[in-house]
Amino acid sequence: MNKPENLQFTNRWYQQLGFSYQKVVASPLINSRLVAVSKEAAALLDMTTDDIQADEFFGWLSGQLTPKQGHHIAQVYAGHQFGQFVPQLGDGRSIGIGEVKNSAGQHIELQLKGAGPTPYSRMGDGRAVLRSCIREFLASEAMAALDIPTTRALAIVDSDQAVYRETRETGAVMTRMAESHLRFGHFEYFFHHGKKDELNQLADFALACYFPECLQAKTPHLAMLTEITVNTAKLIAKWQAVGFAHGVMNTDNMSVLGLTLDYGPYGFLDDYQPGFICNHSDHHGRYAFNQQPSIGLWNLNALAYTFSTWLSPEQIRQALACYEPVLVEHYNQLMTAKLGLTSWQQEDTELLSRYLGLMTQTQADYTLSFRHLNQVLTTDSDIPEPLHNVFNQSAGVDVQDQLSQWLKTYRKRLNNQALSAQERLTQQNASNPIYILRNYLAQNAIEAAQQGDYQPLNELHQVLAKPFNADDNYQRYGQPAPDWGKHLEISCSS
Repeated sequence: MNKPENLQFTNRWYQQLGFSYQKVVASPLINSRLVAVSKEAAALLDMTTDDIQADEFFGWLSGQLTPKQGHHIAQVYAGHQFGQFVPQLGDGRSIGIGEVKNSAGQHIELQLKGAGPTPYSRMGDGRAVLRSCIREFLASEAMAALDIPTTRALAIVDSDQAVYRETRETGAVMTRMAESHLRFGHFEYFFHHGKKDELNQLADFALACYFPECLQAKTPHLAMLTEITVNTAKLIAKWQAVGFAHGVMNTDNMSVLGLTLDYGPYGFLDDYQPGFICNHSDHHGRYAFNQQPSIGLWNLNALAYTFSTWLSPEQIRQALACYEPVLVEHYNQLMTAKLGLTSWQQEDTELLSRYLGLMTQTQADYTLSFRHLNQVLTTDSDIPEPLHNVFNQSAGVDVQDQLSQWLKTYRKRLNNQALSAQERLTQQNASNPIYILRNYLAQNAIEAAQQGDYQPLNELHQVLAKPFNADDNYQRYGQPAPDWGKHLEISCSS
């Protein structure tokens, strides 16, 4: 295991892309204290939670110290925000401190969110509030436990420092980790500013560090764009399957590695609403849940335009053409597992569509509608009570009749495959979480933490680390959201 004093920081970005960032000085918070640590994220650094709490490491996490061989930097990029191009954005409240190479040979970048202003803060204070840090910390680690590619959250540092948003809040710093935080917007910045040499250097850096296998291809840039397209398609398929809405799919929030990046006004579906808008600031529903697949392709087109430096229009079309079939195939694979099937058949499209239609009619809870399919026995014609309860919250008799008819078709489909009942149960329980990060659960943890009680935060984090394992001690976390919890307004400031 690594100890803080032995941790070796490097920074390939700092060494090779000096044109893409500015050095900054972090601004430590008043009376900062470590309040949450992810042991799973710490393990990626070959460290324990005790190591993270060591004085020297806490100094790095709070912005008070710069690691040896590390550097505090802020990166510049551009992006399309709600469809409009903004020529310069950048790390307005994120400060990179370097990267660590772990025992598996992986390079992991560390960033501090909320450690003070940078040249890209755009008149902002560069701070993060405890509320937003908790939301990103919980979401990052919950998504990782759901096997969805994501940046990771190592720790939260709280403080006594006042920060003003809609009201007075306390400032906090969250440490974010990823193999890289390289965004679509990095390519957009250098392309649209006509910085061809820098764009070429950025692409060479990406190929060497993150897409080395593409260097063996006849056309490396085509191979890289294709891989980015495939990774993005698979990521969004996973979002759709688990019922996750990102909320702000601007191109500057899109990772070239296919990671879920920048958690703000996200939301997991409670009631199934295909047009669910989780971002209170998204007045036109551009980033609604059911728009995410098409927005993913829109963003890829924006990125692909920057690849016209190296590729012909036909090559770009070739790379982007794989998006839809990959997304559909991966989504079908995920839904195959959720339904307890062994393979996706043509008739399964209608089977799933009918089920989602019933869920839409009744506003049934998305997560529990799939989790409780594990209660369906092929030897029984009844509606299992847990499933009945999910569909009975606002359903009439007619919908229950429709559900009964659907279950007949579903049972027939289950009987036409070789899985045993136990094998199906194991597969479905491993594919359908019982615990997800509902907004009201996050809100409860936030309100407690704002009063100095961090126990609910840490317990919720512990529950979300094992989302598929039902635990009698945590039954309350696996219940549908109360009505007030379904109407929380989450905006970009979150």
